[in-house]
Amino acid sequence: MSAQPGAETTERLTRRGLRLAKFTVAYNVVEGVVAIAAGVAAGLVSVIGFGIDSGIESISAVLVGLRLSARLRHGQADERKELITLRLVAITFFLLAGYVTVEGVRSLVVGATPESSPVAIGLLVASLVVMPLLAEAKRRVGVALADPLILADAAETRICVLLSVSTLVGLVVFALTGAGWVDAVAGFVIAAFAIHEGREAWEGELAHDHGHDEHDHEHDHDHDHDHDHDHDHDEHDHNDHDHDGDQRKAAVDG
Repeated sequence: MSAQPGAETTERLTRRGLRLAKFTVAYNVVEGVVAIAAGVAAGLVSVIGFGIDSGIESISAVLVGLRLSARLRHGQADERKELITLRLVAITFFLLAGYVTVEGVRSLVVGATPESSPVAIGLLVASLVVMPLLAEAKRRVGVALADPLILADAAETRICVLLSVSTLVGLVVFALTGAGWVDAVAGFVIAAFAIHEGREAWEGELAHDHGHDEHDHEHDHDHDHDHDHDHDHDEHDHNDHDHDGDQRKAAVDG
């Protein structure tokens, strides 16, 4: 297993995670307001869903930020409260999936035709620049601390990246073809991603998944070390055997 970071490193990483959570809240509040306004104006279900996701991501970041602040105050994590928080974060994934699914089905049944939205497209492009960097920064902190809570928050941010891609593709295809159903399909793609990540967060598998490759690498390294040790041991035995043979030969010649 990899060595856990020292107390000073843990505090530094925890503070970094808290700063990332605060930035997430600030950015997503602005993003959510703009997206919902643009989505309502244009009748775009996926853009409204994107805006709601920004709000959900803000809630997730607030929950994570509160727990990280508590760790810094008390010097340790409260595992029971953090498990509850992780489950609450998982629920936000399911809420997002439920919303975009219901609205996607409704738009298909009603046959609503959305309008193009340059504002929404510009917002999605901006998210494709900011969110991957933010998600990776969170992931690095989460992996370094082996922290499922921070990794769940990173997964929520990755959902925003995937959501940005699928929503932008849907808007571009709609603008080129006029096919209104593309918007609903983009929403269903978002729902599938959200359910997957929500299940992993609920079951606490995020930390296991991100730590698995590192653990396997260390295991292989330990195996190679043991193999080298056995090889050295065999050579040592062989040399002893040759030395004993030389001694016997000398005794016979004498």
